[in-house]
Amino acid sequence: MSKGEETNRSILRAGLRQASLVGLSHVTIGGLAEAMEMSKSGLYAHFRSKERLQLDILDFAADHFRDVVVLPALAEPAGLPRIRCVIDRWMRWDGLGDLSLPGGCVFVAAATELDDAPDGPVRDRLAEHHAAFHEVLRRIHRSAVEVGDLPESDSVEFAHVLYSHMLGFHFAHRMMRDPLARERTWRAIEALLEPQRV
Repeated sequence: MSKGEETNRSILRAGLRQASLVGLSHVTIGGLAEAMEMSKSGLYAHFRSKERLQLDILDFAADHFRDVVVLPALAEPAGLPRIRCVIDRWMRWDGLGDLSLPGGCVFVAAATELDDAPDGPVRDRLAEHHAAFHEVLRRIHRSAVEVGDLPESDSVEFAHVLYSHMLGFHFAHRMMRDPLARERTWRAIEALLEPQRV
């Protein structure tokens, strides 16, 4: 990795941390430059605009999510082991790997910020990342059906319900500070899986 690439990664790590704490829309070139003790012009040379910075932060977060959640889950045997792995790592992803997101999942926070915003590149990119993970869940469910761990059912519906449980977990864990959020969510997910067992 070149020095420029290392600097770019350091900036994106700091930007992702800020986005986790204060929201993606509040991450600016000036504020990030100050936090990193860089000149505004030096940071501007890397991204050229606030929008480009925010897009790159989302892509950086998506790459990290893929590395610490999706790929380890796909390495598990198809079926319930893979489903349970993706859920377990998804619950913990904001502290996995070499990144720490003290404010929690940037995708959930950004969705709350941008859900009613006019269509634009940042909102569209965020929606693309959410849709891509929905597709991962759909495929994981489909593979569980194919190996016989789950009966034939609508994979899009399964992904929707599982996503809903995980958004509820995030709210209970982060907003409500419910110490039993993880346990309650697992019970709900097991109830989702159990009636479907072959």
